[in-house]
Amino acid sequence: MYMAYGWPHVMPIESGISDSSQRIIYLKVINRLLLVVAPSHLELWSSSQHKVRLGKYKRDSSSIQREGENIQAVWSPDAKLVAVLTSSFYLHIFKVQFSDKRIQFGGKQPSALFLANINIVLNEQVPFSVKDLTVSNIVCDNKHLLIGLSNGSLYTISWKGEFCGTSIVDCRIGEKNEIISASNCFENGCATGRSPEVNHIDPTLCGPSSIVGLELSLLLRMLFVLFSDGKLLQCSVSKRGLKQADSVKAEKIFGSGDALCASVASDQQILAVGTRRGVVELYDLAGSGSLMRSVSLYDWGYSTEDTGPVSCIAWTPDNSAFAVGWKLRGLTVWSVSGCRLMSTIRQVGLSSISSPVPKTNPDRKSEPLMAGAATIHWDEHGYRLYAVEEKSSERILAFSFGKCCLNRGVSGSTSVRQVIYGEDRVLLVQSEETDDLKMLHLNLPVMCFTCLLSCHSYFVYDVALSDIVFVQVSYISQNWPVLHVAASFDGTFLAVAGLHGLILYDVRLKKWRFFGDVTQEQKIECKVRELSIMTAKSPPASMRFIPDQFYKDYSSVKHKSSQEPVRCLILRANGEMSLLDMDDGHELELTDSVELFWVTCGLSDDKENLIEEITWLDYGHRGMQVWYPSPGVDPFKQEDFLQK
Repeated sequence: MYMAYGWPHVMPIESGISDSSQRIIYLKVINRLLLVVAPSHLELWSSSQHKVRLGKYKRDSSSIQREGENIQAVWSPDAKLVAVLTSSFYLHIFKVQFSDKRIQFGGKQPSALFLANINIVLNEQVPFSVKDLTVSNIVCDNKHLLIGLSNGSLYTISWKGEFCGTSIVDCRIGEKNEIISASNCFENGCATGRSPEVNHIDPTLCGPSSIVGLELSLLLRMLFVLFSDGKLLQCSVSKRGLKQADSVKAEKIFGSGDALCASVASDQQILAVGTRRGVVELYDLAGSGSLMRSVSLYDWGYSTEDTGPVSCIAWTPDNSAFAVGWKLRGLTVWSVSGCRLMSTIRQVGLSSISSPVPKTNPDRKSEPLMAGAATIHWDEHGYRLYAVEEKSSERILAFSFGKCCLNRGVSGSTSVRQVIYGEDRVLLVQSEETDDLKMLHLNLPVMCFTCLLSCHSYFVYDVALSDIVFVQVSYISQNWPVLHVAASFDGTFLAVAGLHGLILYDVRLKKWRFFGDVTQEQKIECKVRELSIMTAKSPPASMRFIPDQFYKDYSSVKHKSSQEPVRCLILRANGEMSLLDMDDGHELELTDSVELFWVTCGLSDDKENLIEEITWLDYGHRGMQVWYPSPGVDPFKQEDFLQK
């Protein structure tokens, strides 16, 4: 689960030569680097702890006049090459190299940032057979580029600058020539108030419509081709990648015939399709390709007249949430279950099903992306969402996000804090007596003095001295970003792990603790049961042992006098939740499509409190599910559970 905090950070982009050069045509993050391509220049930024410009390449006016402005770009997966296509169909390939010059931020800690050199290594005109063409965006693998053309064909180019020619996508799909839909979809406010209908098409009418967009998933070996008439075609890709465009075979047509953009969550195998109606439709690629659910701002009082059509979609790296930008106004982030997590559009009321916001609302002047979102992209860890506003692309907005601590349970005590963590901080959320939420930003130490006797890379030890050495260390700058956070049972201690090692925080004393020496680290030993899971299922995303207090009333439970837990609740990356018997290894599947769960049994001292009887809660597209134990022979038997 993601939560936005703070006002977006602004990254200024250098002005172009002409007015049209103000727009940004490409935005991508790879290996903690942010590439920005404008019509007349390229910029490379650091997307790690410090957001600084590392290098740039600016074309001169004669080059732009002779070869045209940059209109499309793509970055190679290894981040070494950048391909740019100009309006006069010249292909420029740039090479990214790093110099020996470091960027210093002050202090004694060396920086890991180096200045970059961007040099052009190829400049050739693409030999298109037809001159009056328009092109789609560019997709790529490690060896080849693929471009969609307005005559309905695909054009392949190698990263070495070899022009491999065109091929036509075969649209004859046979008897399964229908737009995929389903009657049992989960909706979150379709702007039309109804589900998309099933539309049958004649394969003979699937002519050479203009290709306006491509979306590639190398993991699933799928290519999605978007046509100007709103048709979205799913194609299979050869194991050899994009080397042979004629090996791309059409399989299905998705959407309601008004698609404008698409984005694939490869790990979850979900296709998100943005439409002219301002609605985003989610399709299941793992099964029959049916429509899972649709989301829009219609339930919040905003129609297509307010937001315009969907302009862009971007999934988080873990595929648990996705961001949606609209052409006329705003950006919103949803969970995969359809829960609205963040929105830049101000919510002023829901008194009417029609739009509650007049066009001259003065509050819009302080609203981010009030002119619409042109491009959006997440960083590699999901902590930052980069967005470019329509018609105002001299800057990039970076929205900060925190993640819910998955292993933090719900407590019956209001004094225990809930934990959310960002890239360089921990957010402690606590309810006050006035029922208001208070959020404490706990920034990880940048510089502190401590004693160190450890072998970790961020610890220093002088072997020539027998005494303890006090040195100045930086945790977050050496180990950015935060990757894991765990809280003690009573919430008084936090363990925070970055790229290497971990540090501890005492909430009561407000002090950070590092390991004092290597022997202190060696004294750490396991206090719970060792768990080995050998399965072909989706990997676990979160696990919680069921507290021992739960078993004391059931005589059939084994090891009730033992301190070792005997069952473990597992949430897998694909949303499946199951209960594992750690004695015999049996795993009982409970439910699916779960995003979060909370173990609550035995956490309250109040015997009359309902939370004492609840075993756990889970959240997904069905909403909140509450699981109660039953006094049956086996309280964990599926038919004995009372699921509310």
